[in-house]
Amino acid sequence: MTGFGPHLTLDGYGCNRKKLEDLDLIYSILDEFPSNIGMTKIMPPYVFRYTGAKLEDWGVSGFVLIAESHISIHTFPVKNYLSLDIFSCKQFDSEIAVSYIKEVFEMKKYQMNLFNRGDEFPKDIEKTTRIVVGQRKKVTPLIDFQRENGIKLSRKKNLLI
Repeated sequence: MTGFGPHLTLDGYGCNRKKLEDLDLIYSILDEFPSNIGMTKIMPPYVFRYTGAKLEDWGVSGFVLIAESHISIHTFPVKNYLSLDIFSCKQFDSEIAVSYIKEVFEMKKYQMNLFNRGDEFPKDIEKTTRIVVGQRKKVTPLIDFQRENGIKLSRKKNLLI
């Protein structure tokens, strides 16, 4: 894996409304779910009921910090919809995660996205340092050549003048 880590987003449609309304259920999921996918919970979940400006926009939102990043759930019971995010600095089985949430909320349809975040994040500082030092060694002779020959590089336009 390159970069910081995977980010799973899941949009669930046609979910069981009673389950989407259940603060205790969402708390339990956020309390137990991290260990089920190999993550480390570092605080108790925070779950609350939200009432939007429009009556149909009310729902339950929950969040748990994990050592690897976070997991969040937002529900809209009137719309039978939920969104889930799992962001982690280490790999996890996204199929297990999706399957579990689909089953718990009795989803009829879902949309899943899984992508890597932070493609250039330096996971290994020592390795990154070696790469940067190596690149500088390659560039130094060019800089010396430019100085010796009176060649200037315009910083604004990246042009030789």
